[in-house]
Amino acid sequence: MAYERTIRQVRAYTLRGGGADYHDQAPGHWIDDHIATPMSMYPEYRQSRQSFGINVLGTLVVEIEADDGTVGFSVTTAGELGAFIVEKHLARFLEGAKVTDIERIWDQMYKSTIFYGRRGVVLNAISGVDLALYDLLGRIRQEPVFALIGGKVREELDFYATGARPDRAKELGFIGGKMPLHHGPAEGDEGMRKNLAMIRDMREKVGPDFWLMLDCWMSLDVDYATRLAHGAAEFGLKWIEEALMPDDYWGYAQLKRQVPPTILVTTGEHEATRWGFRHLLEMNAADIIQPDVGWCGGMTELLKISALADVHGALVIPHGSSVYSYHFVTTRTNSPFAEFLMMHETAEEVVPMFSPLLLNEPVPVNGRMKVPETPGFGVELNPDIAKFRPYTH
Repeated sequence: MAYERTIRQVRAYTLRGGGADYHDQAPGHWIDDHIATPMSMYPEYRQSRQSFGINVLGTLVVEIEADDGTVGFSVTTAGELGAFIVEKHLARFLEGAKVTDIERIWDQMYKSTIFYGRRGVVLNAISGVDLALYDLLGRIRQEPVFALIGGKVREELDFYATGARPDRAKELGFIGGKMPLHHGPAEGDEGMRKNLAMIRDMREKVGPDFWLMLDCWMSLDVDYATRLAHGAAEFGLKWIEEALMPDDYWGYAQLKRQVPPTILVTTGEHEATRWGFRHLLEMNAADIIQPDVGWCGGMTELLKISALADVHGALVIPHGSSVYSYHFVTTRTNSPFAEFLMMHETAEEVVPMFSPLLLNEPVPVNGRMKVPETPGFGVELNPDIAKFRPYTH
């Protein structure tokens, strides 16, 4: 029985060749092409996000082995720093514990790291451990994770696509397309004109009813974001995402008051824990929150965040994260659709988000997906991708 199984060992790896850090793409990929960022104020870091180091962390793979030899795993973005935290600190709270003690383990991981953690790499590492625990429990019970967290409320997921080609996303059956913003405040009125022209041109391509959204990746201030939203309202923009720095809760509340009533304000990709999202929600600072399950604290914490959002009447549409968010979204009534990151170089084809690291990773077909019923998260590590365990305990 699952409640009788204990954890034998925790292992943390980085990768050599290939991986899950989708920011670490070859030159020319749309995800690194003049996207507005907080660093866009510096011309030398404007063209490429990799130039200022968005790809420095790399991938963290967490494996948790039970006493019967069953292994659960997860992947997230925390790299060697995360591997150190898992091996040298977090493993002590798992090894010897029951695989079902997920709540206690999470609480101990969080409270023991609070003096140097709270968010960022530490929460990425905690998230990785938490997701690996759910994968392990699902494999032992021979149940998919969605069955462990309440079961499905919908048989199929609807997806919008994030990428440079919303017009292609429409052809592929997605319900909407989210574009990266290319020009920030430092590029002045000319940059604003180019941003609005991009939205106008894309609206002409996709027609009046297809959702268009804008991902601003923390690059704007309240004034610029307000003017951008009012200019884009003419072209039927559905939402403006992560316009401000994640700690500017007051700015988000002001922006939400100032945007046209037809435009939603969304954020949360770089927020973490129930306490961070409580701040956003109680300040009425977002219509949709977008936690990343690999960064916000894992599945254990995402369930709490979702309950808070439900009370405040906000939707929860997790940021990317592939199977880790799919299993969540299919179980929540306040998560009516999901995001799919178009990791194809030009965003013209549907390819698995974590390829080549994961095998059996499902992708939407005609913009829809039924989450597979395979145990755990339903994916396997690709044995052809070399893992490296930089630390042991």
